[in-house]
Amino acid sequence: MTYEKALSALGDTTRRHVFEAVARKPQSVGQIAADMPVSRPAVSQHLRVLSDAGLVMCQAQGTRRIYTACPDGLDALRSWLDRYWSEVMSRFADEVNSGKEDA
Repeated sequence: MTYEKALSALGDTTRRHVFEAVARKPQSVGQIAADMPVSRPAVSQHLRVLSDAGLVMCQAQGTRRIYTACPDGLDALRSWLDRYWSEVMSRFADEVNSGKEDA
């Protein structure tokens, strides 16, 4: 998965709340929807987007599907943020050091 897919999927507030719900504990669509201001079909659509982005996975338990956060789902996003932050800090250090040479 790419960090772009994760960012896009988590960019929607409701979808982010759905992700946070399954990250706290594995849940069915009905359990998630009970705590959300959206319908069960809407929660299902959000879960599909999160699943396509590699952020959640689903296991069948009888007739129910239980959703949980995918352990590796945020790796691409985390790597991008780490790389981005490292680049920002490196440029900052270069700027600070260039100022010392002028003094």
